[in-house]
Amino acid sequence: MAVVVMFLAEAKVSEAVTCNPGELSSCLGAITSSSPPSTTCCSKLKEQKPCLCGYLKNPALKQFVSSPGARKVASACGVPYPSC
Repeated sequence: MAVVVMFLAEAKVSEAVTCNPGELSSCLGAITSSSPPSTTCCSKLKEQKPCLCGYLKNPALKQFVSSPGARKVASACGVPYPSC
């Protein structure tokens, strides 16, 4: 899973955020287990918030971003789950 995330290309969005799913690697432990997300994870998730719809549209990432664990992490971090 982490390998897939790390090899994806970066893309820019209009809000000058660099979309890089690798930035969310600190969230993998919380997504795949019952551990709470770290402050680093939540910070990165908030930074990548404008990119989440793009990640959901990417077949290589959708299964992870739309997983129950990812929804749990987003909720715990106070990031609303995107409705794209």
